[in-house]
Parts: sequence; C-alpha cells; structure tokens
Amino acid sequence: MVTELLLLGGHALLASTLSLYGLHRLWLTSRYWRTRRQAPTLTTLEERALPLVTVQLPVYNERYVITRLIDAAAALDWPRDRLELQILDDSDDDTTPLAEAAAARHRAKGLDVTVLRRPDRQGFKAGALAWGLSRAKGSIIAIFDADFVPPADFLRRAVPALGPEIGMVQARWTHLNEGESWLTRVEAMLLDGHFVIEHAARARSGRWFNFNGTAGLWRREAIHDAGGWQGDTLTEDLDLSYRAQLVGWRFVYLPDLAVPAELPGDILAFKSQQRRWAKGSIQTAKKLLPRLWRSPAPWPVKLEATAHLCANLAYPLVLLLSVITPLAAIQRVGHPLVEPLHAVFFTVAMTSLSVFYGVSAGATHNDWARRLGRVPWAMALGAGMAVNQSRAVFEALFGEVGAFVRTPKRGESGGAVDTPWAATAAPSLRSPSAWGSSSAPSPACSPGPGARRRCWRCLAWATCGWAWAASARRRPRSRWWPPKLRQPGERLIDGERPRRDG
Repeated sequence: MVTELLLLGGHALLASTLSLYGLHRLWLTSRYWRTRRQAPTLTTLEERALPLVTVQLPVYNERYVITRLIDAAAALDWPRDRLELQILDDSDDDTTPLAEAAAARHRAKGLDVTVLRRPDRQGFKAGALAWGLSRAKGSIIAIFDADFVPPADFLRRAVPALGPEIGMVQARWTHLNEGESWLTRVEAMLLDGHFVIEHAARARSGRWFNFNGTAGLWRREAIHDAGGWQGDTLTEDLDLSYRAQLVGWRFVYLPDLAVPAELPGDILAFKSQQRRWAKGSIQTAKKLLPRLWRSPAPWPVKLEATAHLCANLAYPLVLLLSVITPLAAIQRVGHPLVEPLHAVFFTVAMTSLSVFYGVSAGATHNDWARRLGRVPWAMALGAGMAVNQSRAVFEALFGEVGAFVRTPKRGESGGAVDTPWAATAAPSLRSPSAWGSSSAPSPACSPGPGARRRCWRCLAWATCGWAWAASARRRPRSRWWPPKLRQPGERLIDGERPRRDG
C-alpha cells in the first residue's frame, strides 16, 4: 500500500511539475502574440558618424568552415576605415594557415584584418574573446561563430538598434542545412521556437533575455561594466548577458534580421552541444540567481529569469517520470483520478508544444501546418536526451566547470543526404521516448488488460534506446563523405570520416 501511494504520489507530482513547463510555454506564446507588432526603436546614423566596429571570429579547429566565415565577415557592408576584423584562432590543426591565407587576401583589398593567436587556450571561448577585446579598436563588438554566415547588411541593420542605453543586439538564427535529415528538421523547429517566441516574448515584455554567443552586437562599455568575459561557466554568453542586465543595460532583439548557420548533422554532435548548453545554464543559475534575487529588478523579471536559467532542470524530472511510469504499471497502481489526471497532463503537454511550435512556424514559414507534424518527433528527441541532459545538470550542480567542447562543423549548406540509419535516422526511432519514455504521462500507469505487457515493452525499448545513445560512434554520412572537404594528403580509413582535431 505504501509503495503504491509513493509511486502514485511521485508520478502525480512529477507530471504536475512538468505540466507547469507546458503552461509556461503557453504564457510565452501569449506574450509573443500580444506584442508581435512591436518594433525596436532604431536610431538614424549619418555615414560620417558611423562607429568603429570590431568583428570577432573565435575559432578552434574549423578547417571546413574558416574560409567561408572570413569571406562572409569581410563582405559586411561598412566603411573600410571603420571596420576591424579579428580572427581569434586557438586552433592546433591546419585551420591556421587557411585563416592566414584568407586574411592576407582580404588585407590586400584594404581590410583591417588580423589573425590573433594566444599562447594557450585558458578560458576557452571566453578567454579568446577577452584576449581579442583587449586589443580591439572598436567601440562596438560583433561576434560570429565559425558556422555562421552573416548577411552583408548585418551591421547596417543591427548598429542602428544600439541606442545609448542598449548594451547588446541579438539577431535571429536561421539554418543552412535544415533539410538534411529528420534530426536537423527537428533541431530547426526547436531553435525557431526559442528565437521566434521566447526571445521576442521576453524582449518585448520587459523581461531579460540573453545573447546567444554569436550573431549579435555588444557595446564595448557594456561588456566592461558587467565585468568582462568570464570562463567559470560553459555558457559565457548567458553569464555575461545576465551580468550586464543586472548592472542596468538593456538588450534589443531583431527577429527580422536573420543570420544562417549550420545545424549539428549527427546525434553525437547534437548531444555534445545540448549537454554544454544545459550544463552552462545551470552553472549560470548557481552563479547569478542569488545576486538576481537580491537585486532591485521587478518581480516579473526575477521570476522569468529564474524560469529561463533553470529550464534544464526539467530533464531529471523527465528521467524520473520515465522510471516511475513502468514501475507503477508493474505494481498495478490505480486510483479513480488517475485516468482524468493523465488526460489533463497529456492535453497540456501536447497543446503547449503544438501551439508554441505552430505559432513560431507560422511566423517564419508558409508550411506551418506541415511543420506541426514534427512536434511528436521533438517530444521524442527531448525525452531521448533526458539521460544526456540530466547528467549535464548534475555535473553543473555538483561537479567542476569542465572543458568547453566545440560542436563539429562540416561546412554543409543544406539538402538531403543519404545517411546511415544510426547516424541521422528519425529521432523518434532512436530516442528512448519512442519506446515509451515521454514528458507526457503514459496511460501505462493505470491498471487494466495489457498494462504489464505495455510496461515491459517500454522497458525493453527504452533499454535499447539508451544503449544506442551510450554506444553510438561516428560513422560516415556516405561512402564519399565529403569529397569537397577532404584536405590534401588526407585519406579515409575503414570508412571513417576525416580526422577532426578538438
């Protein structure tokens, strides 16, 4: 009896808490919809009064994309005498000669471009940005990661948004290779929800939001006022964003300014990226939430900032729920309220996701109805990442800072590719959630014919899914992958990809 009550109570508590995340999504969507016609204030800049802009390109072993990145940055429409390009190169592979060659080519055309190399990688990306900032000439700092391709008019459209009290301007990410696989399609939908709904809702309602590490501008004074770049978390961008807002700087989000970038094309790269983001966000929460709650910021700002920074705490809850659900089925835990509660929780989960991603797709794509079909895949991928993300959360809470692990880039720009099943098959077929673990409660909890059979099926498939996630290895995207990127003297051995340092 006690076991049944504990399982039933634990299941109800976890499902209720996760439903709050769904309700929060609905609230963000509502705020976005009510403020969707708001536009940021832009200042008028005379050509002779344009500020000096330093463009920073932090790179580490990016041989496949470094030339594309430098060429795109060099093509920015800005007076040559007021534009500085810093290539912050921490590489230990053949990225450096490629960067030097591209820099020399643009330097010969009159661009102020420098390749800066540090004696060590202390502080990782944060250390590189701080190193470059100490040598930068500009009062405005633009930052682009290696897999981004800024449009030529980026500065012309972003700099006017930097009013006197504005410390940072963030542009919206778009996707170079969205159509490559089911994984990249779901990634694109997840990121669109973040950039279309979350950023816009927070920015327009006076809540705080963050710089995403790339595709944005900083006022140099704001970086200094906030204490500069710091490497004690894995999300130096999130950390600096909240520190800057804590000292009074305001941020602007430009959803109409789109900057395309490359999505992780295989599950291993995606897991690495998401783990870093999850761990870094919880590290930032540990570091800054006490200071935030002592600050004079309004209560709505404090509450939303807490929800933002602690969002990844949902993953351990999903993991616990995926364990309790089959246990409850084995014990035949039942109560008259179980089925109605399941219906409520499942409805909240599906409604919040469908509305959230449906509205974000409708704002940026004409085929929003078709894109809604990706919602179940997104739920599957999210639950399938629960082990990976939960580990990151616990490491952030109880472990050390850890090393900054870069996300591999391939320099691809879209299109479908024939790929091995294990590398890029539909996420719902690979994630544990497809086998019964989901953020939405499962009817397997309720007793009845077949409940025990469904439970063992869930456990069996979940075990297969987690075993795959734990043992997946890198595999070639095709036998010829990728001929255009292979470097001189490099050869493929036993069907594996070219070596990527770092």
